[in-house]
Amino acid sequence: MMSTHIYSEAEARLRAERERLCHQLKELGATEGGELRNDVDYGDGFADAAAATAERTETLGLVESLHRMLVEIDAALARMEEGTYGTCAKCGGEIGADRLEFRPESIYCVACKTAA
Repeated sequence: MMSTHIYSEAEARLRAERERLCHQLKELGATEGGELRNDVDYGDGFADAAAATAERTETLGLVESLHRMLVEIDAALARMEEGTYGTCAKCGGEIGADRLEFRPESIYCVACKTAA
């Protein structure tokens, strides 16, 4: 059973990381859902369309990565609400406190993660 201290620390870290990711998505002109807002224009200040396309492609890659991390964090927070946080999704065993401290969104224990 995970201690209340570790649990509350993990929740605080997850919520802080969620806030940081949402801020980064907003800065990139994207929604929490990973969609670029319609009001973002990648054509301003570029000499040609190729540069604008490259900028947009790079931004889309960053948005996709940030959104994927946000989904993992939201899933971890949902497991907390369900009471399944800290339980390995593969073997059903406990995910170690050290692993959760390092990566609080983990769904696998070390043994199952390394076996995958």
